[in-house]
Amino acid sequence: MMFCKETEFQESPIGKIPEDWKARTIEDLFVVETGTTPSTKEETYWEGGTVSWITPTDLSRLNGKAHIATSGRKITGKALKEISLALIPKGSLIVSTRAPVGYVAVLEEDTTFNQGCKGLVPKNPKGIVSEFYCYYLSSKKQTLQNLSSGSTFRELSKDRLEKFVVPCFPFEEQQAIVGVLGAVDLAIQKTDDVVAKTERLKKGLMQKLLTEGIGHTEYKDTEIGKIPKEWQVTTLSNVAEIRGNKGISSFEKIAFIPMELVPDSEVFAKYEIRERGNVKSYTYCEAGDLLLAKITPSLENGKQGIVPSNIPNRVALATTEVFPLMSKGINVLFLFYILKFSKFRNKIISSMIGTTGRQRASKEGVERLKIPLPFQGEQQRIAEICLAADKKLELEKRGKNRLERIKQGLMDLLLSGKVRVRMD
Repeated sequence: MMFCKETEFQESPIGKIPEDWKARTIEDLFVVETGTTPSTKEETYWEGGTVSWITPTDLSRLNGKAHIATSGRKITGKALKEISLALIPKGSLIVSTRAPVGYVAVLEEDTTFNQGCKGLVPKNPKGIVSEFYCYYLSSKKQTLQNLSSGSTFRELSKDRLEKFVVPCFPFEEQQAIVGVLGAVDLAIQKTDDVVAKTERLKKGLMQKLLTEGIGHTEYKDTEIGKIPKEWQVTTLSNVAEIRGNKGISSFEKIAFIPMELVPDSEVFAKYEIRERGNVKSYTYCEAGDLLLAKITPSLENGKQGIVPSNIPNRVALATTEVFPLMSKGINVLFLFYILKFSKFRNKIISSMIGTTGRQRASKEGVERLKIPLPFQGEQQRIAEICLAADKKLELEKRGKNRLERIKQGLMDLLLSGKVRVRMD
């Protein structure tokens, strides 16, 4: 296999394509089938079902995978016989055409689907590599969405999908392109598996370390559950203080931490430099403070982060929708993981006040939170172990992101014909 840069192009309805490629509509290459939903009131259509019945939700959960093997719900053989359901063969494409539009996958088994999808059955299976058109249509997701219409639910009509123009060229080159992109997909999947395994490891470590500690053999029952005998139970207000605001007008420029830079999963918050006059309302904080989101859904989603030590002047301003927690003796990294741990975070969430959709944690609710308190040395060791797991997780996620960028770059070149794949 070798790559070469294409130099000869022609104009087409989809822009410039290689001279030896053709532009064809979906209906030129595929038979487009429409799905339906058997009556949900008829139990015999659903109970004990064995036939896959794909919905847009199933497709949206593939996380970039090119194939779909099964569905969340299945129908029975009776439903297949009595209802006008399109059973399309494996190797066909399934496209979500309603809420959301533009997810695409290749079927691994004969499958039915609901009215939120369309099935694309190749007219000439020996001339079409379904995976190529899966990659191509996935790359045109935004275009497909733009072709959709409707007020309540955006929907891509069968007619517009059939008239959608795609490139057509020899089977062998389609296969070669799929081979390249499939290899990157495999690497992404393996990295994704490592990320998932590391996340499970981290979760298990936090569960064990934050409730059992390190090397303890004796435990005691407390109001927050069983903890090592040497540990204490304290309230958050005893070990950390929620800062009040103060003026810092002497600085012309200031580090600012908006909510989008308070991390969901990383440890340290990021910041941007702003003119002091451009920050009208703020929360005062200093390097080493822990910022804890106090609004919904940010708090539920785990948004919190430590103010980094490299901020200018060691002081910063942050969004008013966080609590800045200043340590009064507790290891800040240990506190970070305590508040990340669902057992304690959920206590804060359950004490939120306000109407649905506009709830926020109260200062009093945070200050009254009861947490375990090991000795300083053990706090540090626990924090270091959790941080090591976080660093490994972040490294794997960066590796996955790098592969996804490589894939996107390859798709831009290969699916447009700017770079050709030749078989030796």
